[in-house]
Amino acid sequence: MILDRTSVELLAPAGNWAALEAAVKAGADAVYLGGKHFNMRLHRQDMNFDDEELARAVSFAHEHGVKIYVTINNLIYEDELADLTSFLRYLGKIGPDAILVQDLAVIRLVCEMGLQIPMHASVMMNIHNEHAMNLLKEYGITRIVASRELSLEELSLLRERTGLEIEYFMHGDMCISESGQCIHSGVLFGKSSNRGLCLKPCRWPYRLIDEETGEILDKNGKGAYKLAIKDMCMYRHIPELIQAGVFSFKIEGRMRPADFVFRIVSLYRQAIDAYLADPTGYRIDEDDWRTLYEGRVRDFSTCSALGKVTADDIGWDGSREPRFFSHVVEEAEMLVVENQDAIKHKGEGSLQLAVRVADKEGAVAAIESGADAVYIGGDVYRPHRPWTLADIEDVIGYAHTRNKLVTVETSRTAMGRECGELEQFLKSLETIRPDAVCVGNLGTLEMAHRLTVLPIQTDFSMNICNHGALEFLKAHDVKMATASFELPPAHLQALLRNAPIPVEVVIHGAYTAMLCDHNIPALSLSPDPFADTAFSDRRYALLDEAGERHPIRVDQYGRNHILFAKDLCLYPYLKALDGAASYRIEAQDYTPEWVGRLTAFYRVVLDAGLKTASKTTIEEIAAGGPRKLGVGAFRFQY
Repeated sequence: MILDRTSVELLAPAGNWAALEAAVKAGADAVYLGGKHFNMRLHRQDMNFDDEELARAVSFAHEHGVKIYVTINNLIYEDELADLTSFLRYLGKIGPDAILVQDLAVIRLVCEMGLQIPMHASVMMNIHNEHAMNLLKEYGITRIVASRELSLEELSLLRERTGLEIEYFMHGDMCISESGQCIHSGVLFGKSSNRGLCLKPCRWPYRLIDEETGEILDKNGKGAYKLAIKDMCMYRHIPELIQAGVFSFKIEGRMRPADFVFRIVSLYRQAIDAYLADPTGYRIDEDDWRTLYEGRVRDFSTCSALGKVTADDIGWDGSREPRFFSHVVEEAEMLVVENQDAIKHKGEGSLQLAVRVADKEGAVAAIESGADAVYIGGDVYRPHRPWTLADIEDVIGYAHTRNKLVTVETSRTAMGRECGELEQFLKSLETIRPDAVCVGNLGTLEMAHRLTVLPIQTDFSMNICNHGALEFLKAHDVKMATASFELPPAHLQALLRNAPIPVEVVIHGAYTAMLCDHNIPALSLSPDPFADTAFSDRRYALLDEAGERHPIRVDQYGRNHILFAKDLCLYPYLKALDGAASYRIEAQDYTPEWVGRLTAFYRVVLDAGLKTASKTTIEEIAAGGPRKLGVGAFRFQY
């Protein structure tokens, strides 16, 4: 690889005009910025650019030979699609060099409108495999902002196999959760991390406890800020970034002041230019490094770039947290609603009840208690073991003798190993013949579409919030999609009214607030950063300062699913969900006995036409499960 100034791009943030000027003056090759409504930094009204300023910004940057990327990288609600269309049309006129996207509806609209604006896939799309990248290439995506969990070695392979440009966060604030897979802030506060409003509950203090006994396990541990990952800093690893094939070096910080932007961009500009001019003779400028280090906010880390995250990458004592965006509050409890009259269901025939289970015994209990469909496979919480093909075949045989459906789940995340396994698994399903396969990410969707003729469904991890995203999925033969957990009632109802394909809604169950590629108990308790196995089968929880216990579930790939403290229960609100094609219980964290009883409760109410059951029945549901019940995003009546 012969290097010159065009071999890499230094990409700077700008939250206002002063920061834009500072980035250009400091030597940025490109600047990313957002409008006033559609982007991932919406906390402050004094930041971001109005339409007139965006046009000026494009002209100013182009006069200085700098590119402008406009961020439209948040999820879009149904009632925002008209404004989004107008904004895209405006961008088509002023001519930015690219737009940054997360919501599938934005991709669909750009193509439908014939806009000649390159698209970059945001980190919020959680792109982590070549199959997703190849699918997005079909829609004119020219670059991906790589998942933060990918190493440079993995990025190099993806670049080689797909030909797409790789953009990588190499300096700034990081998230402990997989991007796009954290709904904690959205469900708890109505401030979604997927919509640029995250209040960062990951930066709160937590105690690690034994879930069953409540024993505090980290009394003499490293610190309470277990999810507070340090800031990314790749200054000392610029050669590795370039030689791995990373094209765009992205600095985080659109809420930062102009002097910060100028200082950081200048330091990286000098280092990158020095390496490009003389790679073999390159040496780190230790004075510049000292300037960078002494001006840090949090301490620095290379996170996943050079290997697995260790305890050294966490800011355990919280002493360098610059700001806490929120304080701990309890999750909203389920309210007991008295009897309500049944409604006339808009759909035809009986209402479908689906139940996701952890094992064969749970599947039998669900089917015998009135489930129309069971979901099996996918991410399995230890100490349960992964589903074998024989297990799946047994459940299919049992269900089909009772005229019930079986949907086979796949894992939410599909890194290199999982992709290799999935290709073989999907081909095997062609022989076993379940009724559908449910996919959790774009890469698995592409594989399922290519390797099987089975009906395809998409899971809640796809973050579906509007009918435009559903149109995108429909074009890929998706037969049913699951709505996002973050949708308040009004937005969920709007989605159901306008849906071009059937939509499933999760109405009950344990659900994940954050999905982490790190073993939190092992990082907290073990001196050995790779001692995952010893910490995988015991049940742990995080205890917050409100006294809420957040169970930690470790799946077969070692990922940590940090659950909400309260299980979702929309039993009192089923009338608001009329129009859903399927009503689903997430029961993989329940015993077979409770799976059966819970299924029976919901079977009765669905057969009654979404009639809300008696106070006594609701209290029985509340008393029978493993945790208290909450209403999730249904606390927000807007």
